[in-house]
Amino acid sequence: MPGTNDALDPELAAAFAEMPKAANGTLLELSDIPGLRAQYRAARAHLPATPPDPRVTIETLRIPRDDRTELEVVLYRPADAEHTLPALVWFHAGAQVLGDDARDDDAYHTALALDLDCVLAAVVYRLAPETPAPGAAEDGYLAYTHLAEHAAEHRIDPHRIGLAGASGGGAPAAATALMVRDRQAPRPCSLSLLYPMLDDRLETPSISETISEVVFAHPDIRLAWAAVLGDRFGTDDVHPYSAPGRATDLTDLPDTFVAVAQFDLLRDEGIGFARRLIAAGVPVDLHLYARAFHAWDRFAAASTLTRSFEQTWHTFLRRHLHG
Repeated sequence: MPGTNDALDPELAAAFAEMPKAANGTLLELSDIPGLRAQYRAARAHLPATPPDPRVTIETLRIPRDDRTELEVVLYRPADAEHTLPALVWFHAGAQVLGDDARDDDAYHTALALDLDCVLAAVVYRLAPETPAPGAAEDGYLAYTHLAEHAAEHRIDPHRIGLAGASGGGAPAAATALMVRDRQAPRPCSLSLLYPMLDDRLETPSISETISEVVFAHPDIRLAWAAVLGDRFGTDDVHPYSAPGRATDLTDLPDTFVAVAQFDLLRDEGIGFARRLIAAGVPVDLHLYARAFHAWDRFAAASTLTRSFEQTWHTFLRRHLHG
């Protein structure tokens, strides 16, 4: 990635310089998914225990699937809120192959719940390759419809439930929105896609930009999609529920927020999805962050660019969650 550091926002470049790198010079390399998962688990095991935040209550739901397994959804609720609240159904990042414990991200989930004055519902969706697509999206649909149907039990406003996903979580978030529309479930109040992974065809200009290989390289996004789709990867046999970027009908989706970074292999598929939403008549807030790289808000959380992004995104969410 020649010259990338010089082009990045200085605060982001400094954060990137301090982070451990994979052998290819990026932050994430996916040639050995089981090994990478084990590495992350080992690293977490050495972290000191974080005391619970008294400002939130945390409840783990276990929702039965048709195959008698259970979907885990972790609810973070402001502790002093006795009244009914809106909810944000959250799909974590991880290229659809990483991230099996919502509690690893308690601090982030807690901050969202408190800042937005909402119930943050973190979906522990099934990962690939063990569960190919659209398994993660079916989990999203189950989580969303369960919360809508049991809203009174969880003190949630059934008319104020939004969907949001980051990076790999953007695929099940967008696919859940499509399923909700197609199956005529209650409409979400919003959809947020942060630097989303949406299209396995990998045909956009940005997907081949060497300068954008910061968090991961081109071969890694191919490996991720191969894990998600198996033999269907890159063929005509891919349903939009498995790769939402392939959807040809985007009408009647909820108001949508899309944020992308300049130096990100996924930049153009996010922009393209937003443009097609606009063409379908969906209200869209589209934001391109100059000099940023993929998931900059998580890797450089204290940066000015992250604060600007969070203020913009959270304003969108408050407007739609609280009406």
